[in-house]
Amino acid sequence: MATVVQTSFPDLPLVRRGKVRDVYAVEGDRLLIVATDRISAFDVVLPNAIPEKGRVLTALTLFWLDLIRDVVPSHLITADVARYPAPLRKYAAQLEGRSMLVRRAAVVPFECVARGYLAGSGWKEYQKTGEVCGIPLPAGLREAEKLPQAIFTPATKAESGHDQNISEVEMAKAAGAEVTATLKRLTLAVYTRAADYAATRGIIIADTKFEFGRAGGEILLVDEVLTPDSSRFWPASEYAPGMSPPSFDKQYVRDYLETLTWNKQPPAPPLPPEVVRRTTEKYLEAYRLLTGRSL
Repeated sequence: MATVVQTSFPDLPLVRRGKVRDVYAVEGDRLLIVATDRISAFDVVLPNAIPEKGRVLTALTLFWLDLIRDVVPSHLITADVARYPAPLRKYAAQLEGRSMLVRRAAVVPFECVARGYLAGSGWKEYQKTGEVCGIPLPAGLREAEKLPQAIFTPATKAESGHDQNISEVEMAKAAGAEVTATLKRLTLAVYTRAADYAATRGIIIADTKFEFGRAGGEILLVDEVLTPDSSRFWPASEYAPGMSPPSFDKQYVRDYLETLTWNKQPPAPPLPPEVVRRTTEKYLEAYRLLTGRSL
């Protein structure tokens, strides 16, 4: 199965090449975002690409943006390559299914994280302090336990290296109290809408992270939304508190890497073919279960 590891469009200015996405400038203050099949873990891009991954990320983002369009506006203009500006359409074969034409926005430099369950870095922090990002939680909670209510736990947004969890107070000092309050409200509203929907499809969204930006005086949801890269998806049928549930996200890759003697610094070790294959299957299954369609 062919993969897209890196894109190159000589007549389009490259704005940045992220861990997964290649972003290009388009005339008229627009951006072209292309989701490759690269995969990262522990903030390191792995040498293997995951077939179909970029298409799943794009298709799921489009699905969720439609579902939450009345909750918050997004930067999406279109993902229909036939409606792209003429200079882009000559790259249609490479862009089809894995790209979005979007409004350029000034990104707020914080990850806006919603947690409904105690997992990942939140679980580690809770074990040490009884809190997550400065929010006190009830004593005696187990790993993967559902929280009394979803919480907003921001993180600094790192271009490279690890994002750092911070408190809402710390974010307010840097971004402003009003902006922080607005992003908290939107983050929890989108998470609640998505989690309630996913529950009807047999999926638990344990946590997820969003990015927001400003354009034309408006706050917009930007980048990927509720994908296996930005969220923890658990099968409800296999969920039990007190253990880390199996997942449809890249936790599968992280779990494999944790079995190795790797210091989590570049270069990352290659993934075996079986891990690559199973990861593709998990991404495709997440899309099918959540949308009711096959990609």
